[in-house]
Amino acid sequence: MGKKVNPRVFRLGMSEKWRSRWFSGRDFAKFLEQDISIRKFINKELHEAAIDKVEIERSRGEIKINITAAKPGLIIGRGGAGIEELKKKISKNFLDKNTKLAINITEVSVPGLSANVILESIKEDLEKRIPYRRVMKQNIDKVMKAGGKGVKILVSGRLNGADIARREKLTEGKIPLQTIRANIDYTRGVARTMYGAIGVKVWIYKGEYFDKKLKEEKKARVPQKSVKLFSKEKLEFQPVGKPAPKAKK
Repeated sequence: MGKKVNPRVFRLGMSEKWRSRWFSGRDFAKFLEQDISIRKFINKELHEAAIDKVEIERSRGEIKINITAAKPGLIIGRGGAGIEELKKKISKNFLDKNTKLAINITEVSVPGLSANVILESIKEDLEKRIPYRRVMKQNIDKVMKAGGKGVKILVSGRLNGADIARREKLTEGKIPLQTIRANIDYTRGVARTMYGAIGVKVWIYKGEYFDKKLKEEKKARVPQKSVKLFSKEKLEFQPVGKPAPKAKK
């Protein structure tokens, strides 16, 4: 039997970082539950902004939420009104009165290489009753044009309103799931259609993780001038114990 492992969890410490960064002894279960509920709330409340990831950092009496989205303008709003409203909702529903909250929003550099952004696009199209094959092909083309080296999309459920649920998969390029140095972005979600729920999974291969490190090291290196180690005269090797012959004048 094949044992499926989440590609993101499989690469923690290599190309992936922990999405929650904090330490706690007694309140571990409480903080973990808070993180999960905050993420669900943000993804539901701001699904139109095409959120890539939500990172949470904690320190004493303070929590910092870093949101990366393809459309940050929808979150910020006019004069930052959207952020203030989001802060009020999160602090009211999930946090204590003494906990300080800070929200930072950044834009996705390449939306076509974000699995979550592609997932949201697929979900919206499927809920609009667009044929699933056309949706899958369009998003695969989008990823490959953005510079992806491979992509796999899998949908399962009552596709196009069929009576029997089935699973369909389309791939392009390569997806090396067993290679830890491969930088693979993975996500999954559910599209709520009038025929029922359709599960969607997306894998995107961005290249090897060590390629970035090598490029950074090459840039950091300073070019050195070549130095001549030997003279033009030929080097002659003599056996041990015998004196070397005198050079001719």
